[in-house]
Amino acid sequence: MKRVVIFASGSGSNAENLIKFFHNSDNVSVIQVLTNNPHAKVLDRCKKLNVSALSFNRIAFSKSNDVLNILKIAKPDIIVLAGFLWKFPEFILKEFPNKVINIHPALLPNYGGKGMYGMNVHNAIVENKESETGITIHYVNENYDEGAIIFQAKCKVLPTDSAEDVAKKIHLLEMEHFPLTVNKLLNSLSN
Repeated sequence: MKRVVIFASGSGSNAENLIKFFHNSDNVSVIQVLTNNPHAKVLDRCKKLNVSALSFNRIAFSKSNDVLNILKIAKPDIIVLAGFLWKFPEFILKEFPNKVINIHPALLPNYGGKGMYGMNVHNAIVENKESETGITIHYVNENYDEGAIIFQAKCKVLPTDSAEDVAKKIHLLEMEHFPLTVNKLLNSLSN
């Protein structure tokens, strides 16, 4: 059984989508969700879906081994960042090489980096009159949004689109492609 741990910071729609996608799987299980926000809606979603969820603070994450120890006990085959906003500490990445992936709401390398998340990205896309955007699923390294790209999907941006319109298009791409890409990645791992 392949084991997935999800990190999220907000509403958790991508986390819920992944949990539901793998719910009846014989070979993949989302075993835990971790969040840096004790008020994140993802905690409520996990409660309803009967998935273990914990919140942690910055000290537990990057200044101590608390989160690292939780991960060592969980033994994930893959760690999925689904709307997780903090930079991942290098000491955790070293313990889980090529096992931490992220989804980004733009076509990297464009519109990546510190502060480029959610509506900040969509507003920049509209302000710069881009004709297309999309999602990027990539490995996480020590820099924001610079890890090797695993998968990208594109969508058109119409001149009449607002940032909210772009956000809806990106959300649809995420819902469709994120679980499939995670599943494909897990299937490629040797047992």
